[in-house]
Amino acid sequence: MTTNPALPTLGTPPPPATAARPRTRHLDDWRPEDPAFWEATGARTARRNLVYSVLCEHIGFSVWSLWSVLVLFLGPEYGIDPAGKFTLTAVPTLVGAALRLPYTVAVTIFGGRTWTLVSALALLIPTGLIAYVLEPGVSYSTLLVVAAVAGLGGGNFASSMANINAFYPQRLKGRALGVNAGGGNLGVPAVQLLGLLVLATAGAAHPRLVPLVYIPLIVLAALGAALRMDDLPRARQHGRPLREVSRDPHAWTMSLLYIGTFGSFIGFGFAFGQVLLVQFPADFPTPVRAAALTFLGPLLGSLVRPVGGMLADRWGGARVTFWTFIAMTAGAGLVLLASHDGSLPLFLTGFVLLFLLSGLGNGSTYKMIPGIYRAAARRWTAAGMDPRAAEQRSHQRANALMGLAGAVGALGGVLINTAFREAFGHSGTGETAYAAFLAYYVLCLVVTRAVYLRGGGEAAAG
Repeated sequence: MTTNPALPTLGTPPPPATAARPRTRHLDDWRPEDPAFWEATGARTARRNLVYSVLCEHIGFSVWSLWSVLVLFLGPEYGIDPAGKFTLTAVPTLVGAALRLPYTVAVTIFGGRTWTLVSALALLIPTGLIAYVLEPGVSYSTLLVVAAVAGLGGGNFASSMANINAFYPQRLKGRALGVNAGGGNLGVPAVQLLGLLVLATAGAAHPRLVPLVYIPLIVLAALGAALRMDDLPRARQHGRPLREVSRDPHAWTMSLLYIGTFGSFIGFGFAFGQVLLVQFPADFPTPVRAAALTFLGPLLGSLVRPVGGMLADRWGGARVTFWTFIAMTAGAGLVLLASHDGSLPLFLTGFVLLFLLSGLGNGSTYKMIPGIYRAAARRWTAAGMDPRAAEQRSHQRANALMGLAGAVGALGGVLINTAFREAFGHSGTGETAYAAFLAYYVLCLVVTRAVYLRGGGEAAAG
């Protein structure tokens, strides 16, 4: 009989250690909440799957972020103005956000290992297309289509998070999800560092080198997933979790908060280089100067995401998220003040703080999601539902909400790039955009306090 991966079966003796690594790469038994099983085979198997999940998701983020680098190569010979470049960075963000919903479902249908392999190989499409078409004389409409295909890299996050969520027990989910997401997020500064290297050595005339570097890496990552990852037992779906979650007020509350954290991270990560070039042209007369700083914020934000998850494991996701939004409000205020005064050091300080804080908030908000449905499972059990069915329903809804919040949160990146496009297009500065970000963070901290702290929503969300 197939055992649901989220359900503890206490008292059942663990299988021998060899059962955790069958040649078929399909696990017939998975009980992470059983301490004996976890110590004997579960922890080792989960860590191995986490490593290869991070690798594939990392490359997915790099491909998704390619256009944050490539726009720095698009000189006057391409005939694209700053507004057009902001659009090129927004399009893959939009497509990646939309793909996160089907990618979440795909894990349940095909299995985590199988879908990781398929989604990794799919990254060969955008990298190959970019390497083929990117040269002076290419039409802007062609670039828009190719940028949209790069959105394939954005879907990987949702399937990867849903898969890893099933591998770990509740007490370790914040740390595991933080490591998985943080390692994936590092794909943003990684591709930006590669872009800087190409700009500084080969020059702006050779943008094709950037995607070409990733083609062999994609093949190696897919091979690692095929040989070293596992498909968990597939639980029978009860109802339609994604549709059911979409009717839950918590889904939209968490999505709103994730726009503020992850939307900020990915939006700023994609746009920061262009912002520096447009807002401080005297300080950044060449793309190389901007690229030398572009990677720093995404790097720091990625590194601290696991810290946000660990803090949430200890102090509660809602509490950490609340204080993060207070600090992000202060950071946005600092950026707004620096923009008004024309102070580059203050501007960079404010943006580095926003990257750090958005990374912390990414970890803490995602820890809230399994906490919400863990508390709901206890409520359903108290109302008379079978405990096993309640746990299964909790796990499926948590995965569905991760996909939904991930998709909506990624739309924040689109909104940020759109806000920059409009602000710079109308006034030549980003001050209206910075003021809008500040107002949104205030909204998020108010909602977090009202729903999850003062209101105690679903046991204060983890």
